[in-house]
Amino acid sequence: MTGPHALKPFLLAFPGPLRDRLVAAVLSGEKTATTGLLLEYEAEKEELPEAGERSALIDSDGREVAVVEITEVQVLPLRDADLRLALAEGEGYRSVAEWRAGHEDFWHGEEMREALGDPGFVVDGETVLVVEWFRVVEVLREA
Repeated sequence: MTGPHALKPFLLAFPGPLRDRLVAAVLSGEKTATTGLLLEYEAEKEELPEAGERSALIDSDGREVAVVEITEVQVLPLRDADLRLALAEGEGYRSVAEWRAGHEDFWHGEEMREALGDPGFVVDGETVLVVEWFRVVEVLREA
């Protein structure tokens, strides 16, 4: 692999204001973890990320803005999410309850339900998460 174009995309949320805020939080160093649903990987037939893997952080305009490196991957039930994760998400959460409420709102949203192909999708404590811990290794452009 040479150059950022050879890297797979690192996508946070859906294009729009939330993605813009998350990308800015990554670039500022506030966001060092992100959480997705195992079901998303299964629906997209995508392999789980691995530590050491590098990806191109994509903004809402589809531009590569940074190269991030995965430092750790955790697969765990939602009930096991902890304060370390809530804080590392870089969205200002001060508790696991706040983090969970914010993420449940996102996961229960129309865009996510459409992406999963399940209009009645609901998470619970047993829902399996994929947590990616990462670091920025190169900024390509400011968001």
